[in-house]
Order: sequence, then C-alpha cells, then structure tokens
Amino acid sequence: MGESSLTSVDLLLRGHHKIVEICGSEKKLYSNNLKVNKTGVLLKAMNFKGYKMDGLGNDFFIIDQRHKQVVLTPEQIKKIANRNNLGFDQLIYIEPGNPNKPKILFYNSDGSESAACGNGSRCVAYLLMSESNLDQISIETKSGILKSYNNGNKNITLDMGPPIFEWNEIPLEKKMDPSNIEIKIDNYDVLKGYALSVGNPHIIFFQSIENSKLKIIGPLIEHHSFFPKKCNVTFADIIDKQNIKVKVWERGAGMTKACGTAACATAIAAHQKKLTDKLVGIHFEQGKLTIEWKSDNRIYMTGPVSEIQEVNVEI
Repeated sequence: MGESSLTSVDLLLRGHHKIVEICGSEKKLYSNNLKVNKTGVLLKAMNFKGYKMDGLGNDFFIIDQRHKQVVLTPEQIKKIANRNNLGFDQLIYIEPGNPNKPKILFYNSDGSESAACGNGSRCVAYLLMSESNLDQISIETKSGILKSYNNGNKNITLDMGPPIFEWNEIPLEKKMDPSNIEIKIDNYDVLKGYALSVGNPHIIFFQSIENSKLKIIGPLIEHHSFFPKKCNVTFADIIDKQNIKVKVWERGAGMTKACGTAACATAIAAHQKKLTDKLVGIHFEQGKLTIEWKSDNRIYMTGPVSEIQEVNVEI
C-alpha cells in the first residue's frame, strides 16, 4: 500500500460511530533501526500501535504484542478490517516469547483464525529482519516453523515446508481422491479440482473465471461440505510450463489481490498434473510470486513486500 493512499483520508467506524483520521505520513528512523512510514490514526478508547504492509496487494495489519498486549474480539477485527475503515485481508499478532524464533498468529478479516498465511509471514519476516538487521529468521506459526531469507530490495523468500496430500490431513470430509474432486454448484457445471494443504486447505481449478462469477461460487465452494475446515479457492490459467495466472477466493477473507499459500498450492497441483515445471511464476493482479518445489520436498516462495507503515489506532 503506497503512502499516497494513507494521506488525508477520513474513515468512519460505523459500529462505534467514531471518526478515524489518517494524517499525512513521513519517513522516520526509529531507535530499533526499523524504517517505517509513520501514520497517525486518531480514534477514542483503547490505544495500540500496529503496522500496515502488503505483498502484491494482499494486505495485513500487524500488531506487535512483545511490548504491549492487545486482544481484539472477532467483531473488532471485522470492523477494523472493513474497507470503509482501516481495511486489510488479515490481522497478524507478533507474540511475546522467544526472540530468536518469534511466534505469530493469523486472523482473517471475518475474525476467524488461520494457521497459515504465506504473504503475511513474508511481511512479518521482513519487519523483524529489518528491526534486527538480519538476513534470515525463523518464525513459529500454527502450521510449523518457517524460515525466511532477505534477498535485498524488499524481496523475501519463505520456506513453506512440504505439501500435504493425505485426504484426512487436508482435511476432507471423507476418504476421496484429492487430485480429482468433483463439486456440483447449482446453476453451474460440475467443477473438477485438485485439493491439498500447505498449512491450510486449498482447492485449485485449472480453468478461467470472471471476477463476478468467482464472487458467487467462491463462498459456496469455501463452505462446501467436503471441507470441514472450509477451504481457499483458486482458479488457474496455465500460460506455459513456467507461468500460471490465478484468481483467489480466500477462506475467511473473500477475493484478495494475492495469496501466498494459494500460489504454493497452485504450483504443486499444476506440477502434479504435469502442466508445469517445479519452478514456476504465479501471476496476480499486481505482480508475481516465484514458487519452487525443491528436491527436499519443501516449497520455497519468493516475492516482494511493501514498505512498513506504522499505524496508531484507538478503538
């Protein structure tokens, strides 16, 4: 998210009937060496600091709990995430604890928790590496320990670990072939998809789709009975052996401009179907993530992250 979009914007938190004013931003170097764009958000009530970041437009509000504990209810998360307010796809907490292996938690814009978020993990990794002047860091998530590398110029690689293909670990409702899932949606043809997990459940359909149609069938597939923990929904167009164009309906967040775990899941499914190589570019509206499934069976995701913007919030 650019600086200009956070300048002289008035927002209304309708649920609290309060006005939020986001003032002009200025770059500032803090004592912890973390370079951020400082942005004031003026509300009344509980005060806390956070950071806005994004990976290819997939945006996040990051709350650092290492120095001040902040606990938001699902309803508060939904209100702040609303695009008429601060707006974001996911909320991320940096938890207090082991400074050598920070723990992070993810919450979707609907207030529900998620075990994994690829782009969000890359953003937090960049923030923490910038803070301590590191070129690599390991972070703990509910889907496992993720190691991240700073390649310079805000380009971050994340080791996402191995893909999961077992039906009961994805998970699916019952035993079935994850590589050939047939879903019938009323008033639409039967859709044939490939299901797997990369820390959270995904299904990928290798066909094109219009945004208007994805907005209709995305939530229907997300909540389909086949997926007891719901799922992320991706429609993928194969460009060639090294490139795929995708559109994503994210579990708990809706249509997003990019999704790191969806990029990983799409790359794995495409290679399993012999459609692409193991090194592939996944193209979103605002750019590309490079996904490599290496011989160690681990998935490596590389791509850009945004500048860090500090946000002070009171609700």
